[in-house]
Amino acid sequence: MAENRKHPRRQITSPIAFQIGDGPLIEAESRDISLGGMFITTTEGASYGAAIKVYINLPDMKHEAVIDAVVRWNTAEGMGVHFGRMGARETHGLALLLAGAAVDER
Repeated sequence: MAENRKHPRRQITSPIAFQIGDGPLIEAESRDISLGGMFITTTEGASYGAAIKVYINLPDMKHEAVIDAVVRWNTAEGMGVHFGRMGARETHGLALLLAGAAVDER
């Protein structure tokens, strides 16, 4: 099966959190990540099309990054999200993460 993604994904399991609207932070875990999005392992997923905020520790960033995302698909194990526009710091940190740089645990 051919890979049709614009950005290749890398299997990275990392603690993250996400927020739906003004709701509480929900602790979760990434399963794979790309510059375009990630799969979030969670039992508390958001519905298709929901806007969420993803909180993740990235290399070379002093503070937790907050990335806007939209839910693009759901499974019983979690949800796939597409990242919105990111700043230069978040893009750089994500590129370092994908290149294999170490990340501090949450």
